[in-house]
Amino acid sequence: MYKPDYLMMTPGPSIVRQNVMERRAEFFGNPDLDEDFFKFYDKLAEKTAKIFGCKKESMIFMSGEGMVGLDSACASLTEPGDRVLVIENGLFGAGFADMVKPYGGETVTLSFETKRKIDIEKVKEFLEKDSNFKFATVVHCDTPTGVLNDVKEICRLLKSKGILTVVDTVAAIGGEHFNAEEFGADIALGGSQKCFSAPPGITMLSVSDDAWETIKNRKTPIASFYCNLSYWENCVEKKLFPYTMPSSDLMGFDAAVDNILEEGIENLVERHHKTAKYCRDGIKKLGLKLYLEDDFSSTVTAFYVPDGFTVNGFIKKLKDEYKIFIGGSYGPYADKVLRIGHMGESAKIEYVEKTLTAIKNILGK
Repeated sequence: MYKPDYLMMTPGPSIVRQNVMERRAEFFGNPDLDEDFFKFYDKLAEKTAKIFGCKKESMIFMSGEGMVGLDSACASLTEPGDRVLVIENGLFGAGFADMVKPYGGETVTLSFETKRKIDIEKVKEFLEKDSNFKFATVVHCDTPTGVLNDVKEICRLLKSKGILTVVDTVAAIGGEHFNAEEFGADIALGGSQKCFSAPPGITMLSVSDDAWETIKNRKTPIASFYCNLSYWENCVEKKLFPYTMPSSDLMGFDAAVDNILEEGIENLVERHHKTAKYCRDGIKKLGLKLYLEDDFSSTVTAFYVPDGFTVNGFIKKLKDEYKIFIGGSYGPYADKVLRIGHMGESAKIEYVEKTLTAIKNILGK
């Protein structure tokens, strides 16, 4: 039986509060046929829209991890031959290209150094020479390094050039300020398992009026069923979802959203900022080196593995001896970077302090 028993300080999934687990365990009903479920879905959209900064009609909840949202945005906007600008300074940012190409899009990647946020002035310079793109993609927080990008300024710049924007804010929303309408994000997507502190399984998207118009005015069919956002338009009014909704997951997510709204979005962001600074300061006091020098996200702290340890060895020791689980990283950072997640319920100084104390003990300091 899989029965994990540790303090989860990974960069997602995060700690889940008991009331979320209890809500998720309740009788789930029939989401296909019960009219009350459509009312519940509509109310959930209204509440979640306050966190995304959009109207409730813009919200979509899909069954699946955040990657489903990324794929759905690319599938629904991309037509064969469309030029798509991929703006990236990390693994997930660059990965957008792999999601556009299967749908026939022609990607142009504008890359930046992974240790700093995307340089808005260089994006401006690039767009002065070439701005013929249907849409552009950008990641708010690229979790393998924890770098935070100024998606507000990036989206506003792109919109000024008539370019639609797709923003992956999975690892940032809730821990950083975000407002889809104010920023100009045409499709923004999040995941239940990060700062929302619900179990993995739900991806949330906000879709702007401009994005809906683009989807409806396509010349070619969307080359996917599951990732076809057009099926979601007015689904509450039609009382018809594209597939059976994961009602238990949504019920748990609803409780998690209530937790956020009860705390207050501004208070939640401030808690993340304070906890992140405490974590970074603590890592430096232990004589360890942060991966970034600036442009930190408040949701994850990345640092180099201590001398004399391997990434996997350090993670295992922390988990086995102290019952605390942190993360490694991916790609070029896999063998040298450790990450502490402080997202949602995990973003509490008491949990970070416990983690830092355990690391200190392992280092023998």
